[in-house]
This record gives sequence, C-alpha cells and structure tokens, in this order.
Amino acid sequence: MKFALIPVNVGVSSVEQMIGMAQAAENAGVESVWTFEHVIVPNDYSSKYPYSPNGKMGTTPETNFVDPLIALTAVAMNTTKLRLGTGVNILSQSNPLFMAKQAASLDMVSNGRFMLGVGIGWLQEEFLAMGTPFEKRGARFDDYLTAMKKAWSGDTVEHQSEFLNWTGFKSYPVPKALDVHIGGSKGKAFERVAKFGQGWFSPTMTPDQIKPDLAKLKDACAAEGRDVSEIEVSSMWMLNDDAFDNIKRFEDLGVSRLICPLFGLGTKNPMDGIAKLGDEVISKL
Repeated sequence: MKFALIPVNVGVSSVEQMIGMAQAAENAGVESVWTFEHVIVPNDYSSKYPYSPNGKMGTTPETNFVDPLIALTAVAMNTTKLRLGTGVNILSQSNPLFMAKQAASLDMVSNGRFMLGVGIGWLQEEFLAMGTPFEKRGARFDDYLTAMKKAWSGDTVEHQSEFLNWTGFKSYPVPKALDVHIGGSKGKAFERVAKFGQGWFSPTMTPDQIKPDLAKLKDACAAEGRDVSEIEVSSMWMLNDDAFDNIKRFEDLGVSRLICPLFGLGTKNPMDGIAKLGDEVISKL
C-alpha cells in the first residue's frame, strides 16, 4: 500500500513550512504529496460542494491556496523520490494548452514524479471569476483532455472542436510518463476514468463507501474494453482507531494508495502527525 498526504499547499504560512512537511513526509516513507486547487474562495457562494454534508468546503476566503503546480515545483526541487500529485486541478475552467505545458514541464523538472489529477469543478462562482462558462464543463473537460494528450505526444497537433482550434504546432518538452488521475464520483466520473485515466482519485473515506463505486468503475472500464486493474485507485483515509483494519480492507478491494488529509493525522501539528504516520503505520507494514 502507498501512503500519501493532502494538501501541502493549503493553509501554509511560508514556503519553508510547505517544503518542511514534504521533506518530513519523504523521510517518513510517504509515497506522495498532493494539492487542492481553488484560484479564489468566494466570500459567499450558492454552489454546493458535492462531498460535504453542508455543501461548503472547509476553508475561508482568507486561507492561503498556493497554486498547485508552483507549490509542487518547489517541493520537487527540495525532494528526491517523493511523488507529486494534484488532487485535483479544475481542468474545465483552465486554459488546456497552458495546463498541458505546465504539466509537461513539471514532469521534466521532477524527473517524472508528477501525477496530474483533474476534475470538472463544482464552484460556479469561481468559473465566473475565471471568465469560463460553467455550462458544458463536462464536455469541455473531455475535449480538453483529448487535446492535451495530443500536445503531449510530440507530434504535430491538429484538434478542432466546439471549444478549441489547435492546428500546426508542437509542444515540448514531451512528458516521459505522465499519469492522469481523474477525481470525483458524481455524474460521468467513472466513464471519464475508464476513457481517459490511468488513475482514479476517490473522495471516499472508508472501504464501505468506496466499495459500490468500485463496482461502477469496473462496469465503466468494461464498457471501454479496459480491465479495472489498469486503473490505479487512490482513496482518502484517516489515521484513526480503524486505520489498520481499513488498510487491509482497502487492499482487498484493489485500492493501491491511501491519501490522508493533514487534519486526519490526529495531531495539532502536521509535523507530529507525519512522524506518527511513519512510525506507527508505514514502518510496521
């Protein structure tokens, strides 16, 4: 089982704190660190966050949200083997050519340690601020990802669609092996994982929660002619009283990475929690 932490870019007060957590994670045997993304946090919003009972995300407008790709570049330059993931970047509100370039560049500067996690987004107020239509964000996501893979191919890019008009160019550097992880469990998430993804980032916290979703993912993969074993499954996980029992249950279900939120480490100071994860869990497995 691989163990990961999230988010290393939110609520940090300095680059030293962010890099310090990443280095402590690497020393503790953590496989990867991940980021959250919001370009802005509205003072108030009517959009409903789909993975919270109250429909709100757990941050205030004043919370530091360091840009994920900039944060992970800083981490890459100060670690050697720690993998880096976005969990997830909001592709549908972004410029896909710019994101393709950034992702390929981070793949290069990290020596292939980067995993691009993407999702369609839910915060309409953020789309408005970004100047991107909220409507058709699912179709835009599918089209963007199709086009980005062409940009990563090293070949001359030709891609004309409802949303893009790319023709007659190449984009370098070309990623060595850039895995795309698709986040979420609502709407057409499973179909998108099966069609485009090398990984699925599940928002679930327990084996009981993820089990029915894994059945949906298996069916979606079968419809695309893929075996579900081709998909690297990551789930959220808490370092609590059920932690050890749940690790085995997750493994039996086919989950290969457990991503622990910093608040789920059970300590006030994340550094203490990282040490606890290494000493009490990772070193014992």
